[in-house]
Amino acid sequence: MKLFVTQLLLTVLCMPALAQQDPVYAQYPNNPFVLNPAYTGLNNRFNANLQYRSQWSAVEGHPETFNFNTHMSILDNKAGVGLIVVQDKIGENTTTEVSATGSYKIKLQGDRIFSFGMQMGMMRFTNSNADLNLQQGDPYFTTYNISRFNTGAGAMLKSDRYMVGFSVPRLLPVTVDQGGGQRILVYDRTYYLFGSYQVFLNERVRLRPAMLLHTSDKFKGSVDLNMNLQIEDFYSAGVFTRSFNTYGLLLQMIVKHYRFGYAIEVPGAKTAIPFTTHEFMLGISLRALRSHQDSFSVF
Repeated sequence: MKLFVTQLLLTVLCMPALAQQDPVYAQYPNNPFVLNPAYTGLNNRFNANLQYRSQWSAVEGHPETFNFNTHMSILDNKAGVGLIVVQDKIGENTTTEVSATGSYKIKLQGDRIFSFGMQMGMMRFTNSNADLNLQQGDPYFTTYNISRFNTGAGAMLKSDRYMVGFSVPRLLPVTVDQGGGQRILVYDRTYYLFGSYQVFLNERVRLRPAMLLHTSDKFKGSVDLNMNLQIEDFYSAGVFTRSFNTYGLLLQMIVKHYRFGYAIEVPGAKTAIPFTTHEFMLGISLRALRSHQDSFSVF
C-alpha cells in the first residue's frame, strides 16, 4: 500500500521518482517571508510564525510540511535578520532545512522601499524504504541520507499600496549519485514572482488581490490567484485558485499581538487525487526595538 501511495504522489506531482519541489503554501499573501528572503524585517517588527500544511490529508503518506520562521528589522529598520526551519515529508522521503536570512532596505521616493535579501543554510534529505515491498535493485527507490549547503536570494519593492517580489529561495539543485554515471534529481531550483495590491474601499475595508507565478528548471510551473477582503487590520477572508486545478478559502484573525490563519483547499474536477488540504498558521508580531512600528501589518 505504501509503495502504491508513494508512486501515486510522485506521478501526480509530475516529477521523476524522488524529485521534489519547494514546499507549497497557501497563506503566503499573509506571510511572504516563506517564499522571499527580501521580506526579512520588511514590516519593521519582530515576527514569529508556526505553520503546518497537510496536503491530501486522507491519503496515507500524503505530503506534510512543518515550518517555523522568524524575522525582525534591525539597524533603525535599514536591515533585517531571520531564521527558517522547514521539514517537508512526502511518502518515505523527508527534507529538513535550516536557513538564516538577511536583508538590506533602501528607501526610495515617497513611501516606496526596495529590499534585497539572501538566505543560506543546510538541507538534509533522507528516505526510508524499510516498509516498502521493492524489487531488488530498483534504481528509483535508492536509500539515501545526504546533507547539502544551499543558498537563495530575492528582491522586493513595497509601498503602502502594492508589493512585488522575485525570488529563488534555493539556488543549488541537489542530486544523488547512484554510481555508474546515474544521478537522481532530489531537489530542483524554483523561481517565484509575487505581486499584491491594496484597493481601499473605505477607511475600514480593503481589497487585496495577489498573484504568484512559480516554475522550476525541470518541472511545469503554476499560477496562484488570490482575492482577500481585509477588515481594518484584524480580520481577512479570501478565495484562491492554483492554476484552476484546486480552489480554496483563506481566513485570518489578529488578536492583540497574535494572529491565527487557516486555509482549506479542495481539488477541481481535473485533479487526480480528490482529497482536501488543510493549512494552519499561528503567529506573533511585536514591537521589540524602539525603531519598530507600533501597529501590525501583513502588507
